[in-house]
Amino acid sequence: MDAPRLTTILDLVRWIGWAQRKAGEDWIRSREITMEQGFALGYLVQNPGAIQRDLAEITRTSPASVSSLLQGLERRGLVERRADSADVRSKRAYATPTGAELIAGFEAAMTAVDDTILAPLDQTERATLHALLTKVTAELPQPTR
Repeated sequence: MDAPRLTTILDLVRWIGWAQRKAGEDWIRSREITMEQGFALGYLVQNPGAIQRDLAEITRTSPASVSSLLQGLERRGLVERRADSADVRSKRAYATPTGAELIAGFEAAMTAVDDTILAPLDQTERATLHALLTKVTAELPQPTR
């Protein structure tokens, strides 16, 4: 299979994003979890006690999908759900120490990937690229929660 032809600026930007995502996926898969599970664990480490609705909203999936995802993580001892003391119908989810340990180092791994991707550029070139991309994205709709 021939390599894709990267002829436009946005082709190149997409290729960079693909390389970064691929590295992240490989890191997550090496821990025998899916990207969705890794994202959920990361979110719960940063937001202990989140309710399932929060996870559904941030992942743009249904509460039923989140429930299924959490059940799988719970079976592996990576997440635990507890009834909310203020509302027994609502459950709060927490990454267990094992779950938090499993994904510890993801940010550092992704920083290393970024450094690898940007290795051909010196600091001045990196600053210029950052300024240009900031200018291009300034008028785009901002990502929502």
